[in-house]
Amino acid sequence: MTMQISLGANQYYWPKSTIEQFYRDIADSSVQRVYLGEAVCSKRKELRLTDWLAIAKELIQAGKQVRLSTLALIEAPQELDMIMPYLEQQDLVVEANDIAVVQLAKERQLPFVAGSALNIYNMSALKRMLDAGMVSWVMPVELSRDWLKGVLDEAQAEGVRDRFDVEVLGYGHLPLAFSARCFTARSLDRPKDQCKKCCIDYPDGRLVKNLEDKPMFVLNGIQTQSGYCYDLSNDIASMQGLVDWFRISPQSDNMKAIIDHISTQLTEPLHQPLAPDHCNGYWWSVAGKELVAENSY
Repeated sequence: MTMQISLGANQYYWPKSTIEQFYRDIADSSVQRVYLGEAVCSKRKELRLTDWLAIAKELIQAGKQVRLSTLALIEAPQELDMIMPYLEQQDLVVEANDIAVVQLAKERQLPFVAGSALNIYNMSALKRMLDAGMVSWVMPVELSRDWLKGVLDEAQAEGVRDRFDVEVLGYGHLPLAFSARCFTARSLDRPKDQCKKCCIDYPDGRLVKNLEDKPMFVLNGIQTQSGYCYDLSNDIASMQGLVDWFRISPQSDNMKAIIDHISTQLTEPLHQPLAPDHCNGYWWSVAGKELVAENSY
């Protein structure tokens, strides 16, 4: 399978009109697979499932493969109730980012995507997911090329490699952690239950710098992201034969240029200087914030 581009679920909180226009633009892009839905905070309700399904219909008509993403941290029965309709619709495969959704999908014998937040690190865990109905695996963002190759070699040896495809986050701020606390609200001296949905004021999260004035983290509600942007656009040659889908994480600006750049790199790889606030360390088994200039494969 030739590597293709997927667009992960939007991690940020945008107004409804902004979201709808964003995906109208994506319909005309070279992205082949699109994930829709809220994956971070259950308070973000600009769009409901019916709205997401309407966007999905337009994207499918444009030739895109569409999947629905779910919350990465389920904390209450009410949040499970929110997710149930995602599993009850019969047309779109769901991305499970919490093990509770895996269990619900398994009980209903539904195929699902195993999101990176599930922390699947070895063949034993991978086989459990396959037995539950997994059809796609999004590798945990902190794992390396060598780790991925080792797991896939085991999958090949056990005769299960053809039962799932592999996605790797190749561009975007890395989702590092989720917490019951809302750090965006906390940074504004607001309690979580009185946050006033302040995330909507930060369309790409709230950047936190260290004492040396360098990016450290991006606060995104209950999610903490890397301060540097993860960028594997120069490492595509090393992904061939291992990765089926190069995942891009949505951002508010320059999305078309980013997609076009990755699309070009897939067909005509060309090593180009990356911005100083970009990184690719995890892929090369070094500190995540590092930028490995060049590796040949």
